[in-house]
Amino acid sequence: MAYMSQDRKATLAPAIKAHCAAYGVKATIAVRHNATLVVNIKSGKLPLVDNYFDTVLPQYAHRYPDHTPPARQAYCDVNPYHAQDHFTGACKSFIVRLLELMNIGNHDNSDIQTDYFDVGWYKDINIGSWNKPYQVIK
Repeated sequence: MAYMSQDRKATLAPAIKAHCAAYGVKATIAVRHNATLVVNIKSGKLPLVDNYFDTVLPQYAHRYPDHTPPARQAYCDVNPYHAQDHFTGACKSFIVRLLELMNIGNHDNSDIQTDYFDVGWYKDINIGSWNKPYQVIK
């Protein structure tokens, strides 16, 4: 059963904060429902949201041949299983390393074929939010 405690978050936080500071990114770290480690990225020097949409929209354009593709937004949620495909350049380096730091000490013994899911904890990265867009600092 997935479990994330405040003590474990406190253990992981210094490395996560140092990584964010190295890239000029401001973020908060939280625990949601005692099962998920959440990093909320508020602002930074990296154009994370633009990079995400510039990378993802062309990848999925073939799915919308007769329709308008999804609109760009001022925020996005990172899919931890496909982050390496949804970002490029420095943004990709930042996100992939952030996920690695969030995953220190975690395990994943899941077996999808038998519908068995066993993880130490889940990970969420939110870049901006619907009511507070991500801000690029210059």
